[in-house]
Amino acid sequence: MTSPEPLLKVDALRVDVGERNVLESVSLEVPAGALQVLMGANGSGKSTLGLTLAGHPRYRVSGGSARFAGQDLLAMTPEARARAGLFVSFQAPPEIPGVKNNLFIRTALNAVREARGESPLDAFDFLEHARTAARRVGLGDAMLGRPVNDGFSGGERKRNELLQLALLRPRLAVLDEADSGMDVDGVRALVELVRELRAAGSAFIVVSHYQQLIEQLEPDAVLRLDQGRIAETGDVALAARIARSGFAARAAAAQAV
Repeated sequence: MTSPEPLLKVDALRVDVGERNVLESVSLEVPAGALQVLMGANGSGKSTLGLTLAGHPRYRVSGGSARFAGQDLLAMTPEARARAGLFVSFQAPPEIPGVKNNLFIRTALNAVREARGESPLDAFDFLEHARTAARRVGLGDAMLGRPVNDGFSGGERKRNELLQLALLRPRLAVLDEADSGMDVDGVRALVELVRELRAAGSAFIVVSHYQQLIEQLEPDAVLRLDQGRIAETGDVALAARIARSGFAARAAAAQAV
């Protein structure tokens, strides 16, 4: 009996930004419902991987492949990837002046609902769901009527992405340092939301160096990205070793083996 294809399968992915090669050859598999933590030194390519999977035009795939839910991910437009159930957060969520937060999220949600064969939500029903979700992630109702991230603090921007995650309920979410700038309550809301969505079948790739968060998330695997490759795979013990010795020492130890 053949094993089922993983939800995400990346094979020897090579990515260039301008004239610079950032990802040399990244291979990984994420089964449905799994949670993997991605760690790596600054500039190792963690954000590049997420934005490449999302289809950001700045990141040019020069080799390898990526399949998502049985489809050629790299052949899909960014919009098609999102409708198929891929969610990628920003390390530094940008402002979108002039675009109301509630309209932005409702438009995205209804596009995903349409792809799932579900009926769209009107403004009234959406606001009811959005206000409930906003309270869960510690975001005030007033934030829904403001332009996307306009004047938001760093923590509020991260909570706004949690709000999108809670409403979109993707098949796979790539969270790029979602805990950055968050207070204790924000981190708790993040952990609770990830646990809830994972129990419902969502898979996650979480970029983080926060040891306590990693332990709370209970990942299936911890991956260390180094020089454009997955250099090491382990469990929470690997994250603990990195926290104690740092990336440079970990890379030297791995090379000595």
